[in-house]
Amino acid sequence: MTVKQLSMPELVDACADSGVLGVGLWREPVRAYGVEETAKLVRGAGLTVTTLCRGGFFTAIDPRERARALADNRRAIEEAATLGTDTLVLVSGGLPAGSKDLHGARERIADALAELGPYAEGHGVRLAIEPLHPMYASDRCVVSTLAQALDLAERFPAQQVGVAVDTYHVWWDDRAPAQIARAGATGRIHSFQLADWATPLPEGVLTGRAQIGDGVIDLREWKGHVEAAGYTGPIEVELFNDALWARDGREVLAETAARFAELMFRRRGRP
Repeated sequence: MTVKQLSMPELVDACADSGVLGVGLWREPVRAYGVEETAKLVRGAGLTVTTLCRGGFFTAIDPRERARALADNRRAIEEAATLGTDTLVLVSGGLPAGSKDLHGARERIADALAELGPYAEGHGVRLAIEPLHPMYASDRCVVSTLAQALDLAERFPAQQVGVAVDTYHVWWDDRAPAQIARAGATGRIHSFQLADWATPLPEGVLTGRAQIGDGVIDLREWKGHVEAAGYTGPIEVELFNDALWARDGREVLAETAARFAELMFRRRGRP
């Protein structure tokens, strides 16, 4: 999504040009290009699909809506398996229209995970609950903290359900480092994503993720937290940013890769 202006073939070529070996994909462009076709394309280029985003939206009360959501998530699990990734990232869903019951919404997430966890495991896929910043609680995700995400995940085996740690959503929470350690102790950090936070946020805030290095988050510190918790998996950069989307996608990808190398691996105090 960082370079959603690129077609799937353009994305694969740009990754090769920038030395990027892994890519996190979103379902919409994958399905537009074709799931099988995308799988062949990325494999042929030697790329690894790190995660597929997104499943979720489990909080509907209407039985027909819930049935549709579960069916769509089973398809998402199958798509992840076809693409060769072992992780499906979940955005759990907000409050249904007219509801103020946060507890009930979170329990419906647990009910869905109980159905989908074994199905995912049977396909070699793990479900990663991604907590979103509290500003999204009403309409997108009633899971706002890593503690809440882990309280749900720990009801199920770690090979079925874990968490996604996204710096944009958790950087403000002074309890998050301890929760990262908690997740790492049971092997539940299934994804780690970087995005920066810069103000003022744009109207609507959904496209407010700043290019890494342009905001206030100490991204290297968060990398240290997940590494101390035992995480050795891929590190993704996921940016929703209208200004970046308006630029040449190859340029943005190359810039992002360069920023990543500088921020993650340059020694402090060194040029």
